[in-house]
Amino acid sequence: MKAQRTRDRILSAARQAFAERGYDGASVRSIAVAAGVDQALVHRYFGTKQELFLAATELPAELGAAVGRVLRLPDDQLGEGLVSAAVRMWDSEVSDALISTARTVIASPEGAPVVQDLLFGVILRELPGRIDRYGHTRRRVALVVTQMAGLLVARKLVGVEPIRSMPAEEVAALVGPTVQRYLTGDVATPEVDTPEPGPGAGRD
Repeated sequence: MKAQRTRDRILSAARQAFAERGYDGASVRSIAVAAGVDQALVHRYFGTKQELFLAATELPAELGAAVGRVLRLPDDQLGEGLVSAAVRMWDSEVSDALISTARTVIASPEGAPVVQDLLFGVILRELPGRIDRYGHTRRRVALVVTQMAGLLVARKLVGVEPIRSMPAEEVAALVGPTVQRYLTGDVATPEVDTPEPGPGAGRD
């Protein structure tokens, strides 16, 4: 029981530290001090800083399950479903963990690969197979990520109005169609006409 309480204190301190200072700014030592334990004990319970970060965010189970539920929707409801699920998650009790993760991606060269592995290897693992029939699968997933990342930054990090205070269902109704196009619409690159070379083109 005492060990569990100690573990919970470390996780609580880590969540606060990562949310406030990002991955690079939060040291294992500072987290240990905030939790009132020795730094060696943090490593004993959680191993590396990366492993502590993943344990503190608790994102794999939370977001992976949410995406899994959305992927059971009909194809034409996927876009709005993903936006709705994401915004509701961002506004829930895991908000601090999501904010720390977003800051890690933005500010930390060291932490960004950890989050990318988490995002593509766990949270969005089933999405490519779900939309593979439409072609350009990697492009579609990448476009969805850019849209959702921008929305997260606007709503939770920067607080852009009226996005910050807009109800989740309204955000989903407005942004969902764009995500839907990325998932199932036309994302082929339009042909760009190459201009004819002018006089002297290609000469030294």
